[in-house]
Amino acid sequence: MHIEYNPKGTCSSKIEIDTDDGIIQKVKFTGGCPGNLLAISELIKGKTVTETIERLEGIKCGNKKTSCADQLAQALKAAV
Repeated sequence: MHIEYNPKGTCSSKIEIDTDDGIIQKVKFTGGCPGNLLAISELIKGKTVTETIERLEGIKCGNKKTSCADQLAQALKAAV
């Protein structure tokens, strides 16, 4: 499944996610902090959608109410 999500409240402007049978295959962020977002993408590759949501949901960035990681979790929740 291919998911495209427009995050809210973050520096990134788009998240693209590819999953297969509930396993994350690829994540691509547009905008945001390139090194950190590439690291997140690599770390969650091969993880289940459920595990990823549990680990990333609620993470904040500085004084913001959300983060790119949290928005990734929200994208996955919306798709499930």
